[in-house]
Amino acid sequence: MLDTVAVENYRSLRRLVVPLHRCNVVTGPNGSGKSSLYRALRLLADSARNGAVNALAREGGLSSTMWAGAGGRGPASLKLGFAGEDFGYAVDFGMPVPGRTVFNLDPEIKAEAVWAGPVLRPSALLAERLGPAVRLRDIDDDSAGWRTSPAGLRPFDSMLSEIADPQAAPELLALRERVRSWRFYDHVRTDADAPARRPQIGTRTPVLSHDGADLAAALQTIAEIGDAAAMAEAVDDAFPGSRVEIDCTDARFEVTLRQPGMLRALTAAELSDGTLRYLLWVAALLTPRPAELTVLNEPEASLHPDLLPALAALIARSSQNSQLVVVTHAAALADGLRDRCDVNSIELAKVLGETSIVGQGLLDEPPWHWPARN
Repeated sequence: MLDTVAVENYRSLRRLVVPLHRCNVVTGPNGSGKSSLYRALRLLADSARNGAVNALAREGGLSSTMWAGAGGRGPASLKLGFAGEDFGYAVDFGMPVPGRTVFNLDPEIKAEAVWAGPVLRPSALLAERLGPAVRLRDIDDDSAGWRTSPAGLRPFDSMLSEIADPQAAPELLALRERVRSWRFYDHVRTDADAPARRPQIGTRTPVLSHDGADLAAALQTIAEIGDAAAMAEAVDDAFPGSRVEIDCTDARFEVTLRQPGMLRALTAAELSDGTLRYLLWVAALLTPRPAELTVLNEPEASLHPDLLPALAALIARSSQNSQLVVVTHAAALADGLRDRCDVNSIELAKVLGETSIVGQGLLDEPPWHWPARN
């Protein structure tokens, strides 16, 4: 479980050190930095897939994504990191050296480190980037010596994605796989042409895809190898007396919803946007294969206010098996979660262009240190 996420110089997040618990709810007015925090978490996950540099370039390059307020002068540096009780990771992005490349929108990784425990300190360091080389602590050596990985990293390659030798760097491999297990759900489509509305070839699906195309297969998987009772309860909680049925014709799966008083079940194509979205959340949150971290961005979108208590109950149940970060505009959803589980409330505000956590002073921040550039 993550205890801390830290961001520096990303959009309005000039310096933000966020404490995390099992269930975290991020709130705040429009423009306060909620979406920036969500994107920062996605960039951290992208680092494990070597996709952070491309993601930053798609946002307009480092110069477009960095803090632009007062006090922002100096070498370009966008920093992202996280830590838990066992491992921590941080990465520092900077601009390429002028004259060496025409890919001037592609940031380069200037520093990177992995350490044991919640705080970076020299004695806890397990791996650090030294230009194209990676220095690894030899944990099998009684003298706690160091060795250098023979892999030569390019400036845009992350050591998390490139160093994968289970013998030479088991800590990096373990951390990479954990980060790659993180799941993000953001505005899954429910429009008339949404993939979730069309019959799809079905295979066992323990994890709902990000576009929701395999919704029917995911719900059927929960019914067969997951918590079928929890799924039935979640549907009945939102739509009293209703139940989900999966129609399978010629290996194509389709979601249907049988409701009281209806002579036939409604197909996915007939469901309202809110009903379909709620069923997508059921499939995502009751997964038989929970993620270490699941991040939901505005899950209340398209839902009628009457469905928010049921959604809160669904999220609270999911937090028993997965650490959750919920970014929401809906006060009713946040209040419903507080009534059902121990919630870490993170209220963001923006003052003079800078995002901060309401009520957090410097002494309230979790301890955090960034790796130094070489």
